[in-house]
Amino acid sequence: MSSKNDNPDDEVLCFCSGTRRGKIRDLYMQGMDIKEIAAITGAMTGCGGCEWEIEYYLKELQQHGIKPNRA
Repeated sequence: MSSKNDNPDDEVLCFCSGTRRGKIRDLYMQGMDIKEIAAITGAMTGCGGCEWEIEYYLKELQQHGIKPNRA
């Protein structure tokens, strides 16, 4: 079911921590790797059910040429 308020950034990728797709992308854009993202958000530290999906999402960003902003 979709609504006019649907936003891919609002999709929860980790239900244990409530971490959303937009937060993961923002941290990735700040130059953080998957371990740093997990430490900050708590994603992938609960049941582990989201690990594959988050890894896939980060690879998808890289494949689309989206590069982190590194100082």
